[in-house]
Amino acid sequence: MTEIKPILVTGGAGFIGSNFVLDWIETESSPVINLDKLTYAGNPLTLASLENNPRYTFVHGDICDGELVADLLKRHRPRAIVHFAAESHVDRSILGPEAFLKTNIDGTFQLLRGALAFYRTLAGEEKESFRFHHVSTDEVFGTLKAEDPAFHEETPYAPNSPYAASKAASDHLVRAWHHTYGLPTLMTNCSNNYGPYHFPEKLIPLMITHALEGKPLPVYGDGLQVRDWLYVKDHCSAIRTVLAQGTVGETYNIGGCNQRTNLEVVTFLCELLDELVPESAFRPHRQLIRFVTDRPGHDRRYAIDARKVERELGWKPAESFETGLRKTVEWYLANKTWTENVTSGVYKQWIEKNYGFRKAEL
Repeated sequence: MTEIKPILVTGGAGFIGSNFVLDWIETESSPVINLDKLTYAGNPLTLASLENNPRYTFVHGDICDGELVADLLKRHRPRAIVHFAAESHVDRSILGPEAFLKTNIDGTFQLLRGALAFYRTLAGEEKESFRFHHVSTDEVFGTLKAEDPAFHEETPYAPNSPYAASKAASDHLVRAWHHTYGLPTLMTNCSNNYGPYHFPEKLIPLMITHALEGKPLPVYGDGLQVRDWLYVKDHCSAIRTVLAQGTVGETYNIGGCNQRTNLEVVTFLCELLDELVPESAFRPHRQLIRFVTDRPGHDRRYAIDARKVERELGWKPAESFETGLRKTVEWYLANKTWTENVTSGVYKQWIEKNYGFRKAEL
């Protein structure tokens, strides 16, 4: 019987990575090796259901550790690397960009260097089928005006935050390793993800957790910043599709086809909570909304043109914004213990650091 080669996932204990690992184990036959540093956003509790699964292996380590990466590749001989590991929160990148440069740029370099050395040892079908899939963001393209067309795969890069700049640099490294060294790469640039297991510093889970406790719902500026919202499980299915069918060296934009302002998102969340938690003492929850000082350099609009992946690979999102957000709110209501476990004292200190100095604009 032919041995089924595993895939190596980096950052598989983070929000998108953990959803991808769970989705992969449920839908695919290949084992998963999960390499994760377990920073504040990495939560092994998310993957507790896989603890005794023989197809799942967790490795606590850093992608910046070149020796560790080389050893994992040599021992497990994966058929693909799916690279999620990244520092990803814009606000954190503004307050402390160093970690973003180290993980997103140097970490990707170390991973590419190890992947290329491993790839050069392969032959035949093993070499033919090997892929390096880099997961990136639409933020590398900068910001759009209201009348501008959506980002497409040829949109020039124009990152505006330290986070976006570090991801843009990692994208360029991946492209260079393909064109210069022949590493068989794939790249996807996604829009804003939301869904289960999302660390509650990001907009949607932050608003859910605050609303349930009757805390103010801080909305930056006028709240009219536009994002394209992608349900995380749709994103996972897109990555599986690109990994299986994508053309080596190509980039594919992955979007939810759901452009909404931040204020629309928060308002709809409040309406869902009014419906799903009728006994709440804080209804109507929209009374908790507070407009606060905007963050520096806040991009006004992101929008993804995902027609290429639909046209060439037949993928499109299954969830509308309304169905995806309802599933998300229902998940948080049913999994309050998970949220309580991840919102530690360190998390509370971060919330105070980021929002405490922002005066509410009444």
